[in-house]
Amino acid sequence: MNAKIIVVSHKKYWMPDDEIYLPVFVGPAPDMPEGFVRDNTGDNISEKNPNFCELTGLYWAWKNLDADYLGLAHYRRHFSIKKNKIDKRGCVLTGKQLEAILADTDVVLPKPRNYFIETNYSQYVHAHHAEDLDTTREIISEMYPGYLKAYDDSMKRTTGHRFNMFIMKRELEDAYCKWLFDILFELEKRLDISQYSKNDARAFGFVSERLLDVWIETNDIKYRELPCVFMENQNWLKKGSAFVMRKLKAGRNER
Repeated sequence: MNAKIIVVSHKKYWMPDDEIYLPVFVGPAPDMPEGFVRDNTGDNISEKNPNFCELTGLYWAWKNLDADYLGLAHYRRHFSIKKNKIDKRGCVLTGKQLEAILADTDVVLPKPRNYFIETNYSQYVHAHHAEDLDTTREIISEMYPGYLKAYDDSMKRTTGHRFNMFIMKRELEDAYCKWLFDILFELEKRLDISQYSKNDARAFGFVSERLLDVWIETNDIKYRELPCVFMENQNWLKKGSAFVMRKLKAGRNER
């Protein structure tokens, strides 16, 4: 099986010891850890990392790697067959496990996130800027109108696949990346992020998380979902409190 899952990181971190994984170093830090490759070689958009996040690694892999299947994971988030709170490293997806999975599907996605009391649209605009998604919709309506219904439907749902994580057969990944970066590069031309906070300036990475389902649904792509293992403990109380506070603040502003 000729498959590569890039593991995107901006710092030295533990990496899975399996030949399907390729650590890719992104961002402006000058010193690259041993065992990594950098996303600033060949055809690349490395300089966009502060705004495109892990997508600079994805673009590099799309343009420069030769594999029948390509995937993206993060240094703190990996695909897994099942979760294990005690041995997180030991439950990261292996090449042998992936080979069995790809015998039945061409696409692997992480299990979806459910916002319950928020739609995908409202959750985004309460955390970031509505202009990001509204301008994206304008671009899709102009450049890829066949995807507009799926975009609108996705924005109304409370669930979605997040993290920009996936594993795809190469021809599907080629089609997805062309579509995705066509939209994001046009969004980059139209969106003024000069007054955004450092976090909100990562808009193109955030928006892309909301576009994967649009492409999957429009093209009727069959996929299998796998759990994600988080290599660091998640403070769900803190995350949940912040989520509720954003919702309450937005409710007051909308009165």
